[in-house]
This record gives sequence, structure tokens and C-alpha cells, in this order.
Amino acid sequence: MSRRITEEFFHRDCLDVAPDLAGKIIVRRLSDGTLLKERIAETEAYRGEEDLACHASKGRTPRTELLYRESGVIYVYLCYGMHWLMNVITGEKEQPQGVLIRAGEIHKGPAKLTKYLQIDKSFNGKSFAGSEDIWIEDDGFCPKLRTDVRVGIDYAGEYWKNMPWRWIIDE
Repeated sequence: MSRRITEEFFHRDCLDVAPDLAGKIIVRRLSDGTLLKERIAETEAYRGEEDLACHASKGRTPRTELLYRESGVIYVYLCYGMHWLMNVITGEKEQPQGVLIRAGEIHKGPAKLTKYLQIDKSFNGKSFAGSEDIWIEDDGFCPKLRTDVRVGIDYAGEYWKNMPWRWIIDE
């Protein structure tokens, strides 16, 4: 039996939340009541203003304001002007960090997953802990994970680009 993850789960450092999110189930309730579910297969951590790959590395802006909010808040942004990517804020309020939900078991890639789940900017600022439209469940599955470097962040420089802060279910 699955149980819904609460805010306390997200109220930890992103380097603890990211591997723990891999294997959980993301659930999306559509307006007609249909439930879409997919197991999270890959996550990526972004940790604070010092992390040059994190959006907060440029400081507090209208775009990054959500990163400074409470844990469990959903941070959605447009990538390449066409793909919505979904993150969850983790850790302490005012300490910007989060986890990108990079892939599901079926929908590989962050944009394919958000397209399947019908996620857009309207989810920006909602909470996984309190929303009736989207949440994350734990069914007890504990997968074997492998780590790798984060993807698509060459701009962050060699040090930050090569952080092994991506967790992938090892099949």
C-alpha cells in the first residue's frame, strides 16, 4: 500500500532527498479525476547559491524566489523556451536548493515526463505536500541506485558540472 509523502520528507538537504525520491511514485490527478502515475527513475540535486549549476547561483530574482521558500514546493520552469521542467524545493527555508525530477521509468527525460503528467507553469508554487492535483507516494520500493554527473550544465564549469549529484535507478 502506498502512502503520500509529507513535507517532512522534503525538509532535508537535497543530497539526501534526491536519492530517496528515486523509486517513489509521482501521481497527477487530472480535472476529470483520471490518475496518472509513474515511478521516478532519475533525480538531480541543485544545492544553493554556491552551486553554479543552480538557478540561485545568480542570486534572488523573481524567477528563483521559489527556491527560497519552504520545502515541498514545486518549482517549474521553461527550458529552451519549449519544455517545462519540474523540481521540488528541499531543505531549510531561505537556503535555496532543490531536486529536478529528471525521468520516470516510462517517460525518459524531464520534458517527456512533464508532458505526460500535463505539467505547466500553473504548477509553479504548488506544494507536493498539500496539492490535490499532484503528489508523491511511497510504496516501499527501494531500488539499487547509481550516481552520475548532472546533465546539460556545461555553463557551470568543470567543478560543478562533474558533481555526481544525479541518481538513477540501476536496472
